[in-house]
Amino acid sequence: MHNNPLDQQKHLATILDSVADGVFTVDEEMRITWFNRAAEEITGFSREEALGQSCCEIFRSNICFTQCPVREAMAGGRNVINREVDILDRQNREVPISVSASVLRDDAGRPVGGVETFRDLSQLQALKREVEKKYTFHDLVSRNPAMRRLFDVLPDVAASGATVLLQGESGTGKELFARALHDLSPRRKGPLVVVNCGALPESLLEAEIFGAKKGAYTGAVEDRPGRLEQAEKGTLFLDEIGDLPLALQVKLLRVLENREYQPLGARRQRTADVRFLAATHRDLEEMVDQGAFRRDLFFRINVVNLKIPSLCERPEDIPLLLEMAIDRFNRSYGRKIRRFSPEALGLLLDHSYPGNVRELLNLVERAVILSKSDILEADLLPLTPPPAVVASPDAGTPSVEQLRQLLRRHGGNRTLAARELGVNRTTLWRWLKRMTSE
Repeated sequence: MHNNPLDQQKHLATILDSVADGVFTVDEEMRITWFNRAAEEITGFSREEALGQSCCEIFRSNICFTQCPVREAMAGGRNVINREVDILDRQNREVPISVSASVLRDDAGRPVGGVETFRDLSQLQALKREVEKKYTFHDLVSRNPAMRRLFDVLPDVAASGATVLLQGESGTGKELFARALHDLSPRRKGPLVVVNCGALPESLLEAEIFGAKKGAYTGAVEDRPGRLEQAEKGTLFLDEIGDLPLALQVKLLRVLENREYQPLGARRQRTADVRFLAATHRDLEEMVDQGAFRRDLFFRINVVNLKIPSLCERPEDIPLLLEMAIDRFNRSYGRKIRRFSPEALGLLLDHSYPGNVRELLNLVERAVILSKSDILEADLLPLTPPPAVVASPDAGTPSVEQLRQLLRRHGGNRTLAARELGVNRTTLWRWLKRMTSE
């Protein structure tokens, strides 16, 4: 054993130099008293250059003078754990790191300085970017097989110029699909113009789409170009086309059939050089049967039909979307939110998201705005825990909603889901098969 104090010190130095994390210590005046080999590699400064220097001269971070982890630990007597910050290395390159800090005490327990350990996150963040790139397509994010199949066909559909009907629940991202179709099309240099067919009354919607001449109606004090004219050489996206009144459906059909339209109060027809995209959350075929939507218009807009799955049908995307949302709102609001607490993450993974991706984004944005720390806690989410799933071979089959919640909680892992239910994978598979056939 090393009884000699000098030998003990050398042995400790050898141990500290062998660890992958950077380690340095400071005295009460924040001057560096120890600097291990990993700290040299991450910062680019040698031990000789670092020893005796003020911590902020070597460990150059954006939080040195505001939220220094070592100062915080020394002032409060509590450890700081895994705080993510950026530093500048000797070549002034930005290096993302995870920092932990604690107080150094002498044999009598008196504070004599601080110790900080830090880990280079560069490779981890590069891997994260690679994963995001793999599962991202023109601002659309998914690892779900059905969504990935949609991503695969989008370039060909976009290039075709065909009219496309996007079907999916509200909040699934239909406008993002429309934008991707436009950006991938030969019309990408032209405008993408959006009309929400359910946002205006019929009298105003007609002028909004087709335009109006001065004096065509009360308040029309000048010529007003319609969205069709604004979309010339580009794409017109008719969102919520199921809300389009029957009278306007006739006029739209005429444009789709012969590319001609007439603004309100105009004497002459105009020609539209426009590519049409449409979207709806309604069942248009059922509306056709009920006489609420023209059959000929349905066939005209339904040349290519893309059905977008709801978020509850692709629970494997929820973690990916949550990460994306934190990054987005950190940039929007200048925040440094790192993650969700386990309780908050559990609530978000278990939620059924009737509002789909839009609801998820709203929940995260609200939490980021209200959070007082770099971790988003459960009390920032207006969600309640779902009822526990209790089942066994003798207890009968869980409901469809219970099975969906269970799979979301386990990220789609059927082995873990079956273990929680107390059944084997075959039984769970049989229940899921029955669920998908209902």
